[in-house]
Amino acid sequence: MTKKRVMIVDDDADFLQELGETLSMSGYDMVAVNDAGEALEIAGRTKPDIILLDLKMPVKSGFQLADEITHRFQSDNIPIIAMSAFVKDEYVALLKVCGIKKYIKKPFYPLNVITLIEETLNEQ
Repeated sequence: MTKKRVMIVDDDADFLQELGETLSMSGYDMVAVNDAGEALEIAGRTKPDIILLDLKMPVKSGFQLADEITHRFQSDNIPIIAMSAFVKDEYVALLKVCGIKKYIKKPFYPLNVITLIEETLNEQ
């Protein structure tokens, strides 16, 4: 069975490293991106099965990036899971408009994100 590729986009290098280690130990092929401006090109090159995306980043927000990914890779139907400490009820509709399937609130337990990834991939 081929490893599923998870792309994580977050501007926090420590968070990227910790989550990346968790995903690798859980059997995923992990691609870490700390610059939202480069994420679209990297997604095109690496073809992730799923994307974990921080919503609050400099230069380009996760909302903007999710919208770009959704439109550019529409035929690939890459599921996007938003990660943020500031998800509010009024953001839920915006998340869906941008193509974000689900979200998880930071901080979270590693097992919770693994479970959410599995559930999302199984829905594909």
